[in-house]
Amino acid sequence: MLDKINIIEEHYKIAKEKYAALGVDTDDVLKKLDSIPVSIHCWQGDDVKGFENPNGELTGGIHATGNYPGAAKTAEELRRDLEKAFSLIPGKKRLNLHAIYLETNGEKVERNEIEPKHFKNWVEWAKKQQIGLDFNPTFFSHPKSSDGLTLSHPDREIRDFWIEHLKRSRKISEYFGRELGTPSIMNIWVPDGMKDITIDRLGPRQRLKASLDEGLAEKIDKKYHIDAVESKVFGIGAESYTVGSHEFYEGYAIANNLALCLDAGHFHPTEVISDKISSVSLFVKDILLHVSRPVRWDSDHVVVLDDELMAIAKEIIRNDLTDRVHIGLDFFDASINRIAAWVIGTRNMFKALTIALLEPNKALQNAEKKFDFTTRLAMNEELKSYPWEAVWDYYCYTKGVPVGIEWLEEVKEYEKAVLLNR
Repeated sequence: MLDKINIIEEHYKIAKEKYAALGVDTDDVLKKLDSIPVSIHCWQGDDVKGFENPNGELTGGIHATGNYPGAAKTAEELRRDLEKAFSLIPGKKRLNLHAIYLETNGEKVERNEIEPKHFKNWVEWAKKQQIGLDFNPTFFSHPKSSDGLTLSHPDREIRDFWIEHLKRSRKISEYFGRELGTPSIMNIWVPDGMKDITIDRLGPRQRLKASLDEGLAEKIDKKYHIDAVESKVFGIGAESYTVGSHEFYEGYAIANNLALCLDAGHFHPTEVISDKISSVSLFVKDILLHVSRPVRWDSDHVVVLDDELMAIAKEIIRNDLTDRVHIGLDFFDASINRIAAWVIGTRNMFKALTIALLEPNKALQNAEKKFDFTTRLAMNEELKSYPWEAVWDYYCYTKGVPVGIEWLEEVKEYEKAVLLNR
């Protein structure tokens, strides 16, 4: 063990000197990395079923594929799995909850009746974990969303049901912020859309706007709660028309001073959200990211350390947006160990931030301002082979989490001891 620690420290020393020659202080980089939270999504652990009706069918464009054993069936199981994942991930963490993860002690509670008390156990657990909580109203997988419309439904009674759900979700989010001392980011996404050729594209958007206006009418201190809205290009059952398009929500966020959520899988296959961050930052104060990995479309694959993930991290760091961009993860894979999915995806997000923080940003920008594109390209390419891994390994070591792939053995042991016995 001593030899291994010596190797980690020696490699870090070499990397520190190499980056210092570029004007980058790696000790300072690790301090900055330690201050950037990543909101980990609860729904990877149970395939987005929640505890309202765990055996219910997923609807509204939501679909988890695979039947790997060990999915959490109770809130206690999910929290235990999250604790295991947290123990293998360095960095500052938050947890993102959906409304369907309420705890009611067996009582039937409709979505327009949910209250802070149904999330008390989550708050007490978050206090022990010393993390913040984020929230999402759940507009899918419910009989009143079976027509494919919720807040934009032509039936006023159905709209009222979902408007009340939105109002109550905001109070739960505010409760999180007050109890935990950090604002809860509450993201609003609705599955509303149509499968085939749509005649009236304006009417549903008018109803959606009116419903949002009503649901968001109460002013809540941003010290405790921040509203965000999320668009989507299309989904299963909404292939031809999505009411909440990017143009709709971008305009709504700007007009109402809300956060705008950019989901990596919610645009056309050739679009990337990394290029949208700088533009959006000019017009909205807060940006919420749902970092995912679309394969062909919004399929929410586990995040890997690919070009787009690194581009997302670089846009945040290069533009000094860490206080305005809220990083959340959104993926679910039921074909592999669910805890491993959390660990792989979240560690990759932090790896991408590490790489971005290690850039000699000023030198690269100076070269660009001078139109010295030769230097810009040369430096970009050389940086690809710089020893960022040594800095990352040292960070994991100092945070007391496994270095390299050592974490996988812990996950496999947990699978044998816990997951396979469910």
